[in-house]
Amino acid sequence: MKLGILGLGKMGGNLALQAKEKGIAVVGKSRSAKPHLERKGVKVVDGYEPFVDFLDQPRVIYLSLPAGPTVDKVLEELAPRLDESDVILDGGNSFYLDSIRREEDLSDLGIYFLDCGTSGGLEGARKGACFMVGGNKEGFKIAEPILAALATDGGCLYTGDPGSGHFTKLVQDGVEAGMAQAIGEGVALLKESDFDLDLEKVFKSWASGATVRGWLVELMAKSLAEQRFSDVASHVEDTGEVSWLVHDAIEKEIPIPVISQAVMELFRSRDKNCDACRSVALMRNSRGGYALGKDDQVARERRTSRTEKI
Repeated sequence: MKLGILGLGKMGGNLALQAKEKGIAVVGKSRSAKPHLERKGVKVVDGYEPFVDFLDQPRVIYLSLPAGPTVDKVLEELAPRLDESDVILDGGNSFYLDSIRREEDLSDLGIYFLDCGTSGGLEGARKGACFMVGGNKEGFKIAEPILAALATDGGCLYTGDPGSGHFTKLVQDGVEAGMAQAIGEGVALLKESDFDLDLEKVFKSWASGATVRGWLVELMAKSLAEQRFSDVASHVEDTGEVSWLVHDAIEKEIPIPVISQAVMELFRSRDKNCDACRSVALMRNSRGGYALGKDDQVARERRTSRTEKI
């Protein structure tokens, strides 16, 4: 088997290394040298011609590129060099409606375009990923042996119609955001409790058998062991995929309060000068004369006005 990878960054590079270890010949196109990959047997080229020539027909090409115009530009450059029945897998986080459009355009040329939602992070790319693949079933059958080799056991799923793979991955991203938010709120509760709790030990314990055990909890335990929590910046960056999901849910009138709130909390992490908070304070002041800014008396009332304790 042979596989072409366009985009040899962290994800694409790890997939290339895994493929080589699984006996798959790999060619990657990169504008810069990748000696760490070449030493492991990955053929790295800087042009489309040697890239395409290395692959046997029907070619299987995996895109590990940023979502958006970059994908369209690469497809525009790559497609004229391909033949009918070649397969392109978009393994990035493209919007599923973009994937449907791209599949329609490439199918007119006889090229199979599969939207290949890829999950598992860098570790998955290196050791075994989860693939959610939408598109023409015949194209999937061509790519399936390679995807199955690079996936965890049971981790290669054909989802059906074009766009369905990236949509399924998008929903997974939303679920992950909700789970991560819940874990973060748990951290806040642990830190502000009346007990002297060791966060690293708590998460190591949870990862060892609690009902909330799982990869995200394991990652939290690992991170707490490697760096001091107080040194981590609170700003959370993202590329906006979950916001697409929230918009989609609004259009379809599907309630997803947990995922939506996770996006709002992400925005809150960036807001060092909260105009929304300031506006609420002004309205409360106008409505009921509530103090502007910190008020020790109100703070005491907040703590004492409830006689039954939680």
